[in-house]
Amino acid sequence: MKISSVVFNRNHLNELNRYINTHETSIHLISKKAKLGINELNKHRNIVSIEEDELLDALKREDKKYDLIIITDLFELTDDIYNTLKIVQEMLNEDGKLLVTSVNPKWNSILRLFEYFKLKTVTSKRAYIHPKKISNIARSSGFEVNQIYSRQIFPFKIFGIGTLLNKILEVFLLPLNLGIKNYIVFGKYSNIFFPSSKSIIIPAKNEEKNLIPLIERVPIFEEDYELIVVYGDSEDETEKVVLNLNKVFPNIKIKTFKQSLNGKANAVWEAVEASNNNLIAILDSDQSVDPETLVDFFEILENGNADFVNGTRLIYPMEDQAMRTINTLGNKVFQFLISIVIGQKLTDSLCGTKVFKKSNLEKIYNWQNILKSKDPFGDFDLIFSAAFAGDKILEYPVHYRARIYGETQISRFRDGFKLIKYFLESFYLFNFSK
Repeated sequence: MKISSVVFNRNHLNELNRYINTHETSIHLISKKAKLGINELNKHRNIVSIEEDELLDALKREDKKYDLIIITDLFELTDDIYNTLKIVQEMLNEDGKLLVTSVNPKWNSILRLFEYFKLKTVTSKRAYIHPKKISNIARSSGFEVNQIYSRQIFPFKIFGIGTLLNKILEVFLLPLNLGIKNYIVFGKYSNIFFPSSKSIIIPAKNEEKNLIPLIERVPIFEEDYELIVVYGDSEDETEKVVLNLNKVFPNIKIKTFKQSLNGKANAVWEAVEASNNNLIAILDSDQSVDPETLVDFFEILENGNADFVNGTRLIYPMEDQAMRTINTLGNKVFQFLISIVIGQKLTDSLCGTKVFKKSNLEKIYNWQNILKSKDPFGDFDLIFSAAFAGDKILEYPVHYRARIYGETQISRFRDGFKLIKYFLESFYLFNFSK
């Protein structure tokens, strides 16, 4: 009697859906010896079964370009890694991703034992290359390793008890990387400067005296750019100032409108929908972050060095009274939780300045659709959706200034219960087998 691989293969294909659903075009190369069920395969588009030693030739035969290329249990068997990666590089569209999956070598001895006692089908070849070594080789081919993680420690259903046990083991043994299946996400980055059109979103509420000084400082870009100022119900003259901006700045393309609901998240998403350009920046209107730094934020994306750039206020010393002590402590707690959830170390996820590609919108909407909880601020949806899709997130250090006028409009603690619920659900989606 052999151990059934049905649950293992189903969970594996469901994990791949995390990436397939966020990329428009994809191809999945697997071994002809892979024991995948017909029902599972039918749910996945464009699967190509090949011989274990045929990967390089199979890639050469492809004449299409893809947003995502998945290679399962084949990459580590190739005898020409550099040229394999080089061909994959040519097959991928701009910002494309390569997902390599393989058996975790920590399980090699156990799997051989299963095979010896005929509890498992014998695998003719089992090789492994350490992720750090792959990372170095990948850089020579124009790739960066965005994510490395493992899944499935106990891939058996056993009337639901096995599924529960697997989830318990996955959460408590998460740092040990003990999952049977390894996943490595590579991003394609060109390091070639591509100037792009830009949209700068400025949410405004009770910012009457900040808006004009802020816009006066926004850099003038050679490429097409627009400012989108979206305002909410205010206790001061913010609306009056916003509606007069086109007269004050006749040489700048400025869109203005009132958000339909309350909250920064609503303002941001409605402004994103109204944007027309390739790169999108979110800039708070309180002048706490120097708008001049947008030049560098955009440049990181235009140089092909990242998919998403997040500002961090916790590198340089802050001005006095820029952030209250309780907020500083709260931000550190949030950051600790977020790093655990997404498996990436970021120093500050709550900075209001973020820059990303408009092509990321489908990834953001996909994340929002699978998540039942709602992000009241928008910061987390932006970061979590990028991390969930395997995008490369970089941070840019900013100087955090004290407000000249008004008070902060956001209280992270007011919506504490919503955020806890959001984090717990996000942690489940990021760190458990599906």
